[in-house]
Order: sequence, then structure tokens, then C-alpha cells
Amino acid sequence: MFSILTGSIIISLLHALIPNHWLPAIAIGKKENWNLSEITNVTLISALAHGTSTILVGVVLAYLGSELDDTFTHFTEIIAPVTLIVIGLIFIYRHHRHKHFHISNEVKRKKSKAAIISALVIAMFFSPCMEIEAYFLLAGAISKWLVAFIAVMYLTITTTGMVLLVRYAYKGILKLNWHALEHNAGIITGITLVLTGILTFFIH
Repeated sequence: MFSILTGSIIISLLHALIPNHWLPAIAIGKKENWNLSEITNVTLISALAHGTSTILVGVVLAYLGSELDDTFTHFTEIIAPVTLIVIGLIFIYRHHRHKHFHISNEVKRKKSKAAIISALVIAMFFSPCMEIEAYFLLAGAISKWLVAFIAVMYLTITTTGMVLLVRYAYKGILKLNWHALEHNAGIITGITLVLTGILTFFIH
């Protein structure tokens, strides 16, 4: 359980840091001459939409995990950890081609503020974080409170992180190599999933 909690927290923190989750709001906001307050509000709404869809998918997977645990005797001990490792290896293999959310041409073509915001929110809602979903699957086989904890923790970290990053980046306080971070996000995620899977074999 400790490995699941640790892994899900790391993924949530990394997820909040990924630039293509919050840089679009700054880019569009500056282009449309929005002030910091407006950009922050748009980021908050987008983050909540993104987090909500992720949790909805997670709840379904948690239920599936619970059912599988009842059906397969060694689901928590063997099948679930192997699943985490396999998913992690896939992320490591595909990290250089990882795409999650980018400003689409549809968003760029919008003219009114309401249309732009709606397009951003919809795009974020239909782009759930698949990296965290494996933890929901495993948590579902353990307990409902663990599923609830991951859901609340993920939503809190992602939303708070995106809002703070937007505010600091807008003011020019953050001067990091965002391209390198985004490029390496996949491999960091993959390694975290693999390590969680391995630890789960030994820690239940």
C-alpha cells in the first residue's frame, strides 16, 4: 500500500508540472490580452475538468480492480504488479513520442472568450491522465478509502500545481527548461510505475 501511495503522489506531482497542461492557458491568455486573474481562473476550470474526467475513469477501473480481486486469487499479489510494470515499460518505450494535450487548431480558431474557454475545458476533459489510472486499478483491489484518497490527492495536487505554475510562469519567476521536462515526463512516469510494481510484489 505504501508503494501505491508513494507512486501515485509522484505521478500527480509530475502530472501537474507537465507544461502542456498549463502553458496553453498562458499562451492563449496573452494572445487575447487576458490579465493574470482571468488566466488563473481559466486554468482552474480546465484543471478541474481534467481532474474530474481522470477520476471518473479511475473509479471505473477501481471497480474493475475490486471485481478482479474477487475473481482471481492472486490479483493483488501478482497480476496487478505485473500490470504496473508492463504499463511502465510501455511509457518508457514511448516517452519520446508522448503526447497528452496541446493547443489544437480548433482552439486557435475560436474568436470569442467564451468559445476559447469552452474549447480548452472540453479538450482537457477529454484528455484524462492515463498515467495515474493504473493506481486506481490496483487501489480498487485493496480498499475504497485508498481509491478515495488517490482521487482527492490527485485532484488537489494537479489543480493546485497548475494554478501556481501558471501564476509564477506568467510573472516570469519560473525559468526552467520546460521542453526537457515534458520530453522526459514519460520515462520518469514509466520508471515510477515499474518501481511501484516491483515493490508491490514484496510490500502488500
